[in-house]
Amino acid sequence: MTVVLYPGSFDPIHNGHVEIVETASRLFDRVVVAAMRNPSKGEPLFSLEERQGLIEASLAHLDNVEVTMFSTLVVDLARQIGAHFIVKGLRAVSDFESELQMAQMNRSISGVDTLFIPSASGNSFLASRLIREIARFGGDVSNMVPAPVATKLAEQLGGRSAAS
Repeated sequence: MTVVLYPGSFDPIHNGHVEIVETASRLFDRVVVAAMRNPSKGEPLFSLEERQGLIEASLAHLDNVEVTMFSTLVVDLARQIGAHFIVKGLRAVSDFESELQMAQMNRSISGVDTLFIPSASGNSFLASRLIREIARFGGDVSNMVPAPVATKLAEQLGGRSAAS
């Protein structure tokens, strides 16, 4: 059984993330999606527990996917769950540059390889940071995020999101 780990901050999970997980779930036996607190990304909109719930609700249609949270090195979690690979999504060449460096570092310290899955062009512009910004200013992000996320954004931001 091939196990892969898809780590990220997922604040919030969006349709590009879902696309990567759906692809991974077709290719591999078990996909573990792991939400983390990334201090370099500033204060999160959603707590880890909220993100885990949103991810679970957004991926409930996939039987071979499980969701967890972590606050260790990605490679430590990969070892803990027995992951054969780390999966990362790519939107653009700029993603590849930073993700390649991280993949090489992870391989160096753990031996775990990273596989890159490109997003479809229809999702290549999505970024959680931009979705948060648009939603905070009352913009409609309902076509960019799964329905549970659109609902939670509307609740969290006082109903200003078009999800309501």
